[in-house]
Amino acid sequence: MKKLFRILGKRGRITIPYEIRQRVGFSYNDVLSFTEADDGRTVIVKREKICDNCHGAQPAVVKDDEVTLFDFLSGLSADQQRAALVHLSVLWAEKQAAHSNMQE
Repeated sequence: MKKLFRILGKRGRITIPYEIRQRVGFSYNDVLSFTEADDGRTVIVKREKICDNCHGAQPAVVKDDEVTLFDFLSGLSADQQRAALVHLSVLWAEKQAAHSNMQE
């Protein structure tokens, strides 16, 4: 595996290189978690599964090291919660519009 370098922006943002996103399967709207390793220099980035059984009748089982959607959202700042609400509202509206267009 080759080493890729990126520069951390002044707002603390960085882009995960395309090659890595493709290899590990990260895609748009994935929920990612960041865990600091014991060495204090390494961060582990994981794609998280928010719901094990979103469309089923049984609630998902939450393991000790997993976080629920409610806990995840509760851990966000007010601005981040507002941004999540706006984003999810837009997705919902787009889905409703597509569903409405299919029925016409």
